[in-house]
Amino acid sequence: MAHYDLLVIGTGPAGQKAAVQAAKLGKTVGIIERKEMLGGVCIHTGTIPSKSLREAVLYLSGFRQRNLYGAGYRVKAHITIEDLAFRANHVIANEIAIVKNQMSRNRVDMIYGKASFVDPHRLCIHQTTGEVEHTADFIVIAVGTAPARPAEIPFDDEAIIDTDGLLRLKRIPDSITIVGGGVIGTEYASILAAMGIPVTLIDKRPRLLEFVDEEIITTLQTQMKDIGVTLYHDEEVLAISKEADQHISVRLKHAKPIHTNTLMYAIGREGATKDLNLEAVGLKPDQRGRLFVNAHFQTAIPHIYAAGDVIGFPALASTSMQQGRHASCHAFGVSDRTDTDLLPFGIYAIPEISMVGKNEEELAREDIPYGVGIARYREIARGQLIGDETGMLKLLFHRQTRQLLGVHAIGEGATELIHIGQAVMAYNGKIDYFIDTVFNYPTLAECYKVAALDGINRLPRPWAPPPP
Repeated sequence: MAHYDLLVIGTGPAGQKAAVQAAKLGKTVGIIERKEMLGGVCIHTGTIPSKSLREAVLYLSGFRQRNLYGAGYRVKAHITIEDLAFRANHVIANEIAIVKNQMSRNRVDMIYGKASFVDPHRLCIHQTTGEVEHTADFIVIAVGTAPARPAEIPFDDEAIIDTDGLLRLKRIPDSITIVGGGVIGTEYASILAAMGIPVTLIDKRPRLLEFVDEEIITTLQTQMKDIGVTLYHDEEVLAISKEADQHISVRLKHAKPIHTNTLMYAIGREGATKDLNLEAVGLKPDQRGRLFVNAHFQTAIPHIYAAGDVIGFPALASTSMQQGRHASCHAFGVSDRTDTDLLPFGIYAIPEISMVGKNEEELAREDIPYGVGIARYREIARGQLIGDETGMLKLLFHRQTRQLLGVHAIGEGATELIHIGQAVMAYNGKIDYFIDTVFNYPTLAECYKVAALDGINRLPRPWAPPPP
């Protein structure tokens, strides 16, 4: 048995940063991983594999160059599942090595096994060779999530899979139906369609990703339809069953049944908390296994923190990292601040989407007088060079003060482009900043100047210097 200043359960983004931050403060730290594979869902089944898959598809299919060389352009005519997995496996191996090195350099003890609570300061680690117990002054729960697998869905991990199962398939499906139009479902639908696979995406909401600016989503949906995604909105799945010919039948509430070769169930994820024995310490997760925390990521027990996907929205690797870091800082009395109003979102569909700040719907509900400025990639030399003529950048600003209120982007490089706007918003900057600033040419960053000029020119009065 050993005693630590901090024990962290889980080696995903939240757990890594919590552990390293505490170690940087001179604390003794142990991090527990149930499998001898560091990095959690992020590295092994979530962020890294899905984004590696996306990059492999974009390259091998020649998708990025089709506007330049024609719709029939391909780098490789017949793409195999091995082709797609090769890049993912390469990146995963490198990421694991980076995490291992980071823990070693910061003298964080690696503890392998399945953790469960014995009491509020004591954890039992179930290992292949037996059990060991460790204690700590503070504990961070960063166990992440797993795909929801309802009992009524006949998963077989071959024809009917969850969102972790795509790269484990033996072959690329001839067609696929995806149930659930959330972030993961939308990303996979567009990625697979870019390969030429017929994709059907079913969602019970009126449009995809309702937290994203409506104009951006309208653009996304149009482009997804253009590459072969059939969208069903306001639709509910009543039953999923396997037919005698091994095809899958999807019975819908309003439309005719759908028959498909492969089905991905992409509705919801659940906190991986069921094996933690939370009852022993009096913590009660919600019905999806997620934990409730306060602004400092403390659970109902002040010395036990939780961070990352296990606490729910926004459930992004980027936000999880900051949450883990903040939890450690708070535990050891170190000042730390995260501006939760300026969290950037990145959605790696094809095309990718990113946003920060308010969208039009939010500003209208709050009765804030706002202006809009738009730049389209087809107006920008860089857009022509990279073959993306459908992307756009949208700026939202206060009509009187001209303060930047929101930035929304869709297209190549959107998740990188967004950070320029994020930085300006962090310092309460005005849209005029982009008008007065020189951007490298040709770059996508030039979109900021074009969008700012567009926004100013839409105002009812002639251009004038901003108020002091």
